[in-house]
Amino acid sequence: MQIPPSTELSPFIKHYLFLDSKGNDFKKLRLFSDANTGLVFSFKSKLISNYTDDNHVKYTPNAFLYGQFSEFMDIYAAGEISIAVIVFKPFGVNQLLRVPADELLNKIVPVEDLFGNDILELHQKLASSTVKEKVDLLNQYFISFLRKNPIRNQLLIVPSLNFILENKGKVSVQELVEHSGYTERHIERLFLESVGLNPKNFCNIVKLHSFLKQLKSKSKEMNITQIAYEAGYSDQSHLNKAFKKYTGMTPKEYLNRADALTVNFIHLPGAKE
Repeated sequence: MQIPPSTELSPFIKHYLFLDSKGNDFKKLRLFSDANTGLVFSFKSKLISNYTDDNHVKYTPNAFLYGQFSEFMDIYAAGEISIAVIVFKPFGVNQLLRVPADELLNKIVPVEDLFGNDILELHQKLASSTVKEKVDLLNQYFISFLRKNPIRNQLLIVPSLNFILENKGKVSVQELVEHSGYTERHIERLFLESVGLNPKNFCNIVKLHSFLKQLKSKSKEMNITQIAYEAGYSDQSHLNKAFKKYTGMTPKEYLNRADALTVNFIHLPGAKE
């Protein structure tokens, strides 16, 4: 279930996402980048970031923030899942926290390290709340946080991000230079600090999700190659290489996953029992 934030928060938060999965089985879940970052509150089973054949287990914090991913990440859960995710817009965390976004690349960070211990109290309140109450609590918390941390000038990064999103990622660095009026070096520095990815990788992820959106709504007459071409890939091989890099699977394998929790968070077979 996706619910938008309050109007005041909408420039920085894309939506609140609530996911629940029943059952006591051991689940393998794959998360790959959608060009946004997120803050996760887990209320049931502890999520596992890694386990080995000798049964060594590494748990995620019960509440954590994840930065941008350059590829994909597998996490695991034993039993029932109930999580809330605050999905930030690409530059949202940098604006709210003043943290250089590239310092969070491929990282999972306990929330208290970034927001302070008061966010742990929020976690406890969320655990016993209805979805509506959760949304109200999250809006109250982030509006309060926003007012204590006034936002800096967004005019440098927002037009470039909008240009890429409007063109569904089919933008070269040179086109971005011409559109923004900045040098390539300045644009790259700005993207790394604000988003956590360089412009090329950001464009590639946006283009991938444009393809996924078309793939999910494709008619029976359309094949993957045709959709790939329309999304900006030169051929099937180009698509497969990019898709494999960011998701760890082929487009056909992805399409056959009927139990996706969200577009970029899917339940995989082969979990350890």
